[in-house]
Amino acid sequence: MAHFQQSKELRFQLIDEHRSEFRVEKMCVVLGVSKSGYYKWLEATPSERQLRKKQLTERITWHFYDSQKRYGSPRIHNELVKEGWVVSERTVGKIMKENNLRSCMSGKFRVTTTDSKHQLPIAPNVLQQDFTATKPNQKWVADITYIPCRQGKLYLASILDLYTKQIVGWKLSNTMTTDLVLDALKQAYAAKKPAKGLIHHSDRGSQYASKEYRKQLKKYKMEASMSRRGNCYDNACIEAYHSILKRELIYCNPKFKTQAEAYQEIYRYLEFFYNRKRSNSTLGYISPYLFEQLYYEKNA
Repeated sequence: MAHFQQSKELRFQLIDEHRSEFRVEKMCVVLGVSKSGYYKWLEATPSERQLRKKQLTERITWHFYDSQKRYGSPRIHNELVKEGWVVSERTVGKIMKENNLRSCMSGKFRVTTTDSKHQLPIAPNVLQQDFTATKPNQKWVADITYIPCRQGKLYLASILDLYTKQIVGWKLSNTMTTDLVLDALKQAYAAKKPAKGLIHHSDRGSQYASKEYRKQLKKYKMEASMSRRGNCYDNACIEAYHSILKRELIYCNPKFKTQAEAYQEIYRYLEFFYNRKRSNSTLGYISPYLFEQLYYEKNA
């Protein structure tokens, strides 16, 4: 009788281990046990699978809230793999759905920030949608995006390094002037001190085509490159970054009450989360900052 019970226990465990692959009813028939008996056993005896799922759910929940609800199943799955978990992305997604853990998502809105109707000189499209780079500070892309705020409109100018995917310079202002993009450029240069020949790519906006901006690029010995008229794909990387910023920060929060609050939250997101912590799928799910450090360690 004891042997029979042990055999039955093993069959129930076998069903429990493979319930994500096969129907419980089918396995019960094949193994000669009742479906009701299996579920009674399941309720009475917490299996290793159930205990593992409990622990896994706790880690998934921790990563979800640690990322301030920004990570979906792909990134949480990769964080778990780093910790040594053997689990599929599908399972992570299923557990997140069961626990109502949904990453920040929202509808899109768009405010035009590019004024290309001007007579200022236009640089050739040197980049030609080649977004690859072999080292940091080889190619930078720049753009402006709108940030909603109850106290008044705000504009964010950003510069992204195509190798590290790091935001190397940024500036927030309530006016969309040449000074906005100039300050972002000066900040980036002061932080990275790039060598001569860096390709600086932007759209055809009047701010980037201005005499002051062109003069600063020349002073820094950077090569200017601009997108073709009306072709958003020519500057897709920086536009993708601004979409991430809005999805993970702007859309997840009520409209900023003040400009000071907007600056504080954007600073916190860019400097502490996006650059230093957020895993980037194109970098093998590590942060831009760590990716840059690994490059310099390897080439020291």
